[in-house]
Amino acid sequence: MTEHAHAHAHHHPEPGALAGEEFWDGRYGESDRIWSGEANAMLVHEVSGLAPGRALDLGCGEGGDAVWLARRGWTVTGTDISGVALGRAAEHTADAGVAERVSFAQHDLTESFPEGEFDLVSACFLHNYGDFPRDAVLRRAASAVAPGGTLLVVGHAGWAPWQDEREEAHFPTPEEVLAQLQPVTAGWEVLRAEETERVQQQPDGTPGTRTDNVVRVRRPA
Repeated sequence: MTEHAHAHAHHHPEPGALAGEEFWDGRYGESDRIWSGEANAMLVHEVSGLAPGRALDLGCGEGGDAVWLARRGWTVTGTDISGVALGRAAEHTADAGVAERVSFAQHDLTESFPEGEFDLVSACFLHNYGDFPRDAVLRRAASAVAPGGTLLVVGHAGWAPWQDEREEAHFPTPEEVLAQLQPVTAGWEVLRAEETERVQQQPDGTPGTRTDNVVRVRRPA
């Protein structure tokens, strides 16, 4: 999902609740658009130098990343648990004139996963809300990377300073993410594994700084 400004950015499932389709459809139903529509900054930074191929966008939300990838020549499969989000993503790609390069499919990644291999698998801001088994999903994502392909995992390093409803949550470090990906990624090249700061618009409209984790690994050809 594309993480940018939104007044309800602190709204997450209750502790212990499964962040399923009903929750996310309700979340997207709060407004006509809950993300900015722009691509995630870390995706742009990490992928701009890659030759286009087949991309899988996990948790594609309203399609900001998918549109950006398609405009640069990628053939994109986007998946999300929310049918509401996927409907908006399809409209977004049509409006951008790239619908022929993008397909969307609804998946609860705890139960099903897109078929095939991809030159890029992007998992941006898939977090352990409720009972979501993020580590298992990330290993499945790694197994979908084609030889010579790239896995990009971007996640928050902690709550944003302006988020005052902070339930108990663990935000894995880059090193923990790399450990979670084992043994699928054994022998892969680690291109980046670090924390990075970015500016994100706060609910009051002013810019704020938050820290994310970025892990980018490449499967040997």
